[in-house]
Amino acid sequence: MSKKNNQDKLLIFALGGVGEIGKNMYVIQYGNDIVVVDSGLKFPEEEMLGIDVVIPDITYLLENRDKVRGILITHGHEDHIGGLPYVLKQLNVPVYATRLTLGLIENKLKEAGLLGETKRILINADSEVQMGSIRASFFRTNHSIPDSVGVCLDTPEGAVVHTGDFKFDHTPVNDQFADLQRIAEIGKRGVLALLSDSTNAERPGFTPSESNIGKELVDIFRSARQRVVIATFASNVHRIQQIIDAAAETRRKMTVIGRSMVNIVSIASELGYLHIPEGMLIEPEEVNKLPADRVVILSTGSQGEPMSALTRMARSTHRKVDILPGDTVVISATPIPGNERYVGRTVDELMRLGAYVIYGPGSVTGVHVSGHGSQEELKLMLNLVRPKFFLPIHGEYRMLRHHAMLAEAVGIDKENIFLLDNGDTVEFQNGTARKAGKLPAGNVLIDGLGVGDVGNIVLRDRKLLSQDGILVVVVTLSKQDGTIMSGPDIISRGFVYVRESEGLLEEANRIVSGTLQKLMSENVNEWASLKTNVKDALGRFLFEQTRRRPMILPIIMEV
Repeated sequence: MSKKNNQDKLLIFALGGVGEIGKNMYVIQYGNDIVVVDSGLKFPEEEMLGIDVVIPDITYLLENRDKVRGILITHGHEDHIGGLPYVLKQLNVPVYATRLTLGLIENKLKEAGLLGETKRILINADSEVQMGSIRASFFRTNHSIPDSVGVCLDTPEGAVVHTGDFKFDHTPVNDQFADLQRIAEIGKRGVLALLSDSTNAERPGFTPSESNIGKELVDIFRSARQRVVIATFASNVHRIQQIIDAAAETRRKMTVIGRSMVNIVSIASELGYLHIPEGMLIEPEEVNKLPADRVVILSTGSQGEPMSALTRMARSTHRKVDILPGDTVVISATPIPGNERYVGRTVDELMRLGAYVIYGPGSVTGVHVSGHGSQEELKLMLNLVRPKFFLPIHGEYRMLRHHAMLAEAVGIDKENIFLLDNGDTVEFQNGTARKAGKLPAGNVLIDGLGVGDVGNIVLRDRKLLSQDGILVVVVTLSKQDGTIMSGPDIISRGFVYVRESEGLLEEANRIVSGTLQKLMSENVNEWASLKTNVKDALGRFLFEQTRRRPMILPIIMEV
């Protein structure tokens, strides 16, 4: 470790992942050295109309690009690696990740055309990496994807531990046990600050083991008289392995449907994280050629996503597979908050087709457990690490608040616990900590190929259009005397049906004509004034008549 400089301070802040679920990105800076942990994305909220994904605002990193030593990735979920293709286009720094995580990242970089120019460094739980004045080491954790690690960053000011997403599963499916001994050793050496996963901070007790799912799946597969269609998170490799094992035990062939699921199964099999018996996998086209009780269909769509494979099957629009009466459909996931409506709609449509659907909380169905630790596991992590300062991360504010209460309960001083928003900075110097200033941090919206070109004003316009539609008013004026030569022509989209509202639109026509003639008689001929007055007059009239406020777009031409 580099020698401590009394002028330098340790800064810790999040550019994403605090007060929200998703787009995780945490920054640890000492002097001129910046280390970034994770680079994720999140999926858009309901009001983000037309947006594909959301990534963190990395303005601070771009302004300090010469200081960024690399990005450490804790595991391969989208909310931790999904932002990398966008970030690395602007900030070409080394990426450090474990074997499966690196395989998933490389697939993303290949699609983005960045594979050749990105330095990728393979690490494992025993690796140590010197990044300027900061030394990174790692420890094994359990999560719903293999090769998950936590990170210990030794800085001249003290050790900072980032847990990544974790739970303590004492009977893991892949026999990769969390390294409690190493975590305890790190705690014994002394830890300045702990950043810990808060996702399940509201849930009492322990999160059940992933291995509990296997027996339930075998029972379902055995009792199903026809085909079994099972949807889960594509990245839950442990769950996929248990589905494969259940299919093998009940002598069923398996087909994989959905682009992300096909990618994950391919990469995880290639790297040895999935073990599929010879001859088990079949193509989707072969499903109908086999007896119905000898088939399992592994699919995406556990969140009811509109374009996912399961949703298209439920709507009978999938090109290769139809749901048949008597099929068993298993949704092996809990809806992410906000997705309940989509999942419910998909379940309804599946049941209309005559399927038997197993869905709902894992505690009821037995076909899902969380990948995040509940309260007792969070307390265990706090007791093993024994940090001086605590920063709950990865969760909405109520989850962070609950995690802070757990930290108090195990003896961490209240004044040493920092509840942050994205961009809030905690500054450490000489063993003390305080909240410092706020750095730029927010959402960068991805729409198609556009990165950040859609902001609040565009979203506001999209919301207006979706609520009350648009009215386009086209008028041609004479350059010589300002008289109306043609129009006004009024075009309605999403406001009223023209054929049924002729009287309303004729009156709107008269109001536009009258407004323009009045302005011309007063020698007002600036286009901005003409357009504003037309919008105001027409807007007032339409609101009086319809109680709606469509977007009004005047187009005035001169000839």
